[in-house]
Amino acid sequence: MPGANLSPVILSLIHRAIEARTFPGAVLLVAYNRDIVWHAAFGHATLLPVAEPMRRDTRFDLASLTKVVATTTALMRLYDQQRFALDDRVADFLPCFGQGGRERITIRHLLTHSSGLPAWAPLYQQFDPAELQDRRETFYELIARLPLLSPPGRQARYSDLGFIILGAVIEALSGMPLDRFCSQHLFTPLGLDSTGYRRLPSEGQDPRASSPSSYAATEVCPWRKRLLRGEVHDENAYAMGGVAGHAGLFGTAADLFRFTSMLLDCLDGRASSFLSPQTVATFTHRQGIPAGSTWALGWDTPSAQGSTAGRYFSPRSIGHTGFTGTSLWIDLLRRVTVICLTNRVHPSRHQADLKRFRPQLHDCIMQELRKEKLRFDKNSFLQ
Repeated sequence: MPGANLSPVILSLIHRAIEARTFPGAVLLVAYNRDIVWHAAFGHATLLPVAEPMRRDTRFDLASLTKVVATTTALMRLYDQQRFALDDRVADFLPCFGQGGRERITIRHLLTHSSGLPAWAPLYQQFDPAELQDRRETFYELIARLPLLSPPGRQARYSDLGFIILGAVIEALSGMPLDRFCSQHLFTPLGLDSTGYRRLPSEGQDPRASSPSSYAATEVCPWRKRLLRGEVHDENAYAMGGVAGHAGLFGTAADLFRFTSMLLDCLDGRASSFLSPQTVATFTHRQGIPAGSTWALGWDTPSAQGSTAGRYFSPRSIGHTGFTGTSLWIDLLRRVTVICLTNRVHPSRHQADLKRFRPQLHDCIMQELRKEKLRFDKNSFLQ
């Protein structure tokens, strides 16, 4: 039975969330020190047109986990190769960012969400969803025309638009499309066989790619007027052709576990050929831009109050969440990884949100790990 070895407390929490329609289904993976402790599927991958059970290998629209798994990690690889410096100006790679105060924006500003760019803009509304094409260059120009809401470095404002621009920076640095760079230099070397972007059909999607039935469904999209399954949920990413720096990645919990294990190995110097320990340490430390911000480079860290990580992840933790119901937290000190993938926007984004569920889940997991004494020092694990 899926999840049969899970603590009854964790099982009860997840089943109550499904009954409350917080999400139709979920895949949970918990690991300690690179070993999987729990990996279970719950509920349904889709409710429409007929209900289908969730599987441990179901692929999810990772939404904003794209920002860390693809975009930030791609920049880490390029940084390791000394292809750029964190305080290089974005305008050096994108001339359209050369005026209006945007000429002061650096790569570090974009990674710490302190560029002054708006959080989001409905740029997709300028296009017909039936006309499938790659509009990335158009999007970069449109974003460059938006006025800054604050000077670079002055405020932390979570921004999808900033990560769209980081995708453009990666393409300029590498001379490759973002999805191809990530596939060749990240996912394939790491053996992440179920992780990748899904370009729209007119953009050359391999017809042999996995069928939608292996994917968790997301929304009945009011803009596209159809159920989305194996097709990026984020409207701006869709309008860009399915590939963007802020969203568009699909993957499984097992692949995310392999990814997090890589980060821990690199931090410990066990896989320095992929990323140096110094680069991982640099990108996973808070930058303090501006003072008091919880952002590292691309990654978030636990805040003192109201963190989705809950109360027990150490200050040396990194994580991120995604709008479709995905989350990933890694305690770099205690070597605990929690991956929780849900389809909370199915069949509509107007579901109960996960703001209460996520910290409750993380607290419950940490408490249960301590109870089971899984090689932890019980006197210090939750200190």
